[in-house]
Amino acid sequence: MGTEEKMTRSDIDLNEPAFYNNRELSWLAFNERVLEEAIDERNPLLERLKFLAIFSSNLDEFFMVRVAGLKDQVKAGFNKPENKAGLTPKQQLRQISERNHQLVQLQDRVYTETIMPMLSQHGIQFLTFDELSDKQRSFLEKRFDHYIFPVLTPMAVDAYRPFPMLLNKSLNLAVVIKNKESDSREQLAIVQVPSVLNRFILLPCEDGKNQFILLENVISYFIEKLFKGYTVKSVSPFRITRNADLPIHEEGARDLLREIEKELKKRKWGAAVRLEMQEGLMDPNVLKLLLDVLEIHKNDVYSLQGPLDLTFLFKLYNRLIVDYEHLTNETLIPQPPEDLIGETNIFDAILKRDIFLHHPYESFQPVIDFIATAAEDPQVLAIKQTLYRVSGDSPIINALARAAENGKQVTVLVELKARFDEENNIQWAKKLEKSGVHVIYGITGLKTHSKITLVVRHHNDEIQRFVHLGTGNYNDSTAKLYTDMGLLTADEEFGIDATNFFNHLSGYSEKPQWHHLSTAPFEIRDTFLDLIDQEIECHKQNGNGHIIAKMNSLTDKPIILKLYEASRAGVRIELIVRGICCLRPGIPNVSEHIRVFSIVDRFLEHSRIFYFHHGGDDKVFLSSADWMTRNMEKRIEILFPIYQQSTKRRIIEILTITLLDNMKAREQNQFGQYRYVKRIPSEQPVQSQLTFFDMASRFSDSEAE
Repeated sequence: MGTEEKMTRSDIDLNEPAFYNNRELSWLAFNERVLEEAIDERNPLLERLKFLAIFSSNLDEFFMVRVAGLKDQVKAGFNKPENKAGLTPKQQLRQISERNHQLVQLQDRVYTETIMPMLSQHGIQFLTFDELSDKQRSFLEKRFDHYIFPVLTPMAVDAYRPFPMLLNKSLNLAVVIKNKESDSREQLAIVQVPSVLNRFILLPCEDGKNQFILLENVISYFIEKLFKGYTVKSVSPFRITRNADLPIHEEGARDLLREIEKELKKRKWGAAVRLEMQEGLMDPNVLKLLLDVLEIHKNDVYSLQGPLDLTFLFKLYNRLIVDYEHLTNETLIPQPPEDLIGETNIFDAILKRDIFLHHPYESFQPVIDFIATAAEDPQVLAIKQTLYRVSGDSPIINALARAAENGKQVTVLVELKARFDEENNIQWAKKLEKSGVHVIYGITGLKTHSKITLVVRHHNDEIQRFVHLGTGNYNDSTAKLYTDMGLLTADEEFGIDATNFFNHLSGYSEKPQWHHLSTAPFEIRDTFLDLIDQEIECHKQNGNGHIIAKMNSLTDKPIILKLYEASRAGVRIELIVRGICCLRPGIPNVSEHIRVFSIVDRFLEHSRIFYFHHGGDDKVFLSSADWMTRNMEKRIEILFPIYQQSTKRRIIEILTITLLDNMKAREQNQFGQYRYVKRIPSEQPVQSQLTFFDMASRFSDSEAE
């Protein structure tokens, strides 16, 4: 390296904002990748429809939490730039608004101009009243009179009745009316489209087609029935999104559960952060009023040609898959885990060797069986588990309750602050307590995001400890949709670490010294920084430094700076980051040895895997934590090593195949833009998720033979 280049490299300030992606804009780039899946003609039609719904659902949460938070900062007069890309809250909001309007308009066009015409070709149609037959109109009038009308509540807006406080994410109709018998001025009423009713109605049709109409269209058409003696001048559909971030004040809260229940009620009424309306249907005077009463800026108004709130497409998808299976992805059934083939007793299997699980390609059932078996096993003395998000009728919750009823010591940490699962978790906490489970709520000021279960068993006058550690939640429903990994082990030192972990959470004790685990807050970051430093040293000695890291999001600046340092030292770094990535790869003299990939496919990439070549002595770790500042500092997380050589090889193979994906992978360039990985014509197509399923199926089939 010449002196001039040395000078250039040494003069670089790694805090330069141009070297980083803004967190919020990076998230929008992720949601754009979701929208691209709705555009991608390689996806079956109904899967494209579902990606439109996912895009909308994602955007709702983004507005309720991230945009709302930035607006709060602006109101509080906070104008300090964030510490990476250097944008103030106002600058972020301006750029978010500009990009979001572009994406929402694209989504609207994809729905109205592409997806709906294609569905129509298959006999799936959404009709307007002008397109209905007399029989269909008669059917709808009867349905309105007997089924819809009794549920509706028109709310007048006048001098005595102020504008109503409308629910977050509710769909509403602003109705302008005028008395037929007088020359009085026009009046306003609000009619909420009831969320308890199905958003779409199947119409009678004699030619075998599936014809639907939207509920708000039916209400709008028969709206005069709610206002007898009045003429309806206009009906304007609109939807409000509100600030839904919970400001939980844990200090001094005598009962965290009650505190969260109280704040959950407020979530429905937070400040408005977005107004959606339909083009051509919004009365200009109504819009002016809405902007005024909601205290919302014109930049936060989104005007659409198609229907508002496309999350109803989730239910439509589920309705159609029975009759239109050919328009969906082939069903992939999770296979028996490779490490459990031929085993009949889960505890005996774990005593023989560590059990590796790769979901959803391998079944989540062994994790359920692990806890259910422990609940019934007379030799099991205690079960301890963390719960962050669980399913609606969770078999794990039911097993824990049975275990307590069977007289076992059961301790469960239920994270009440799991965003948008708070209400669900409160209900499970109460159910478990009634069953005799000792429910704890973690440590003040921190979310417990770790995924760990400890089973303590008495056998031949000895204590056996069985531990499950994972990258994903104990949720049997999402385990079929999210890619995650888990480890079942009877290693004594892992068992001691697990015991100390739960004692630290439930009692008064300093953080213990771990045998194998590394935990957050703070410690996991130090572990990663040390591992990257070791890789830099190994590269200086051997010239073969290599890091592969897979996670959901990357925002933590100390880790990014250390990765830049490793890149500048020549270490090859490959990052698989599904969502937010504040690091920019490929910048000369900064990140030229770093590549960043993102995979958006039929399963949600959720596993956190970290590989360090370490001079040939491969180090592999799994974790509940992403490389995000919140995971490093504000959450209780676990990082755990993989020691068993066969499991190491499997995980490294999984990372290798993921990096070969040339069907659903996108690569980020030095400007923060993502493009599909280009496949050379001579290359075999690789869709990593399907490859993993094929591998699991082949192994299961060969063992069965």
